[in-house]
Amino acid sequence: MTMNTITVAIVEDLDDIRNGLAALINGSEGYRCVGVFSNGEDALRDVPVLKPDVVLMDIDMPKMNGIECIKALKVQLPALQITMLTVFEDDEKIFRSLQAGASGYLLKKTPPVKLLEAIQELHHGGSPMSSQIARKVVQAFQQTGESKKQTENLSPREHEILSYLAKGYRYKEIADTLFISVETVRTHLRNIYEKLQVRSRTEAVLKYFNK
Repeated sequence: MTMNTITVAIVEDLDDIRNGLAALINGSEGYRCVGVFSNGEDALRDVPVLKPDVVLMDIDMPKMNGIECIKALKVQLPALQITMLTVFEDDEKIFRSLQAGASGYLLKKTPPVKLLEAIQELHHGGSPMSSQIARKVVQAFQQTGESKKQTENLSPREHEILSYLAKGYRYKEIADTLFISVETVRTHLRNIYEKLQVRSRTEAVLKYFNK
């Protein structure tokens, strides 16, 4: 391994994909896989010791998902460069990943050559994204002004409930945390949906992210 070699850690629960990525990286000049992990817990334990240049992070994993793992890793290694490598293209997961500290967002169908280029781009301070993901991010920023205006109409309690929704809390968990009934939570949500002009929890959370 030379001084110019980019070291990479892989966090992916599917064996075939994890092993395939490791083989691609180790078989490419200028890249070296220094760690492979099938879950977020193991990655959280060992990545701070290995200190790779780049981490490829899946989202949907048992126990600790990739977004939670990023949050925890960034506390220990704020400068760590992480890109999601996932099948998910929905807005909520994209923005939760970026807010957690991911610097890139790639789809698993990314061709091998493009994936290696993305790793290099990330290592050099870039934010690689699959084209369809980049388009979603641009569209979200274009809507930010409108979203901010709408969220300003929410009451402090509605902001509070929406913040818990964004963290993934269920209605009962929100009710227990705020010492209110589940029906009261639902009433607040109906008001939130009306004020934000949305029809679902996901749409409401996205407007909250874009405020």
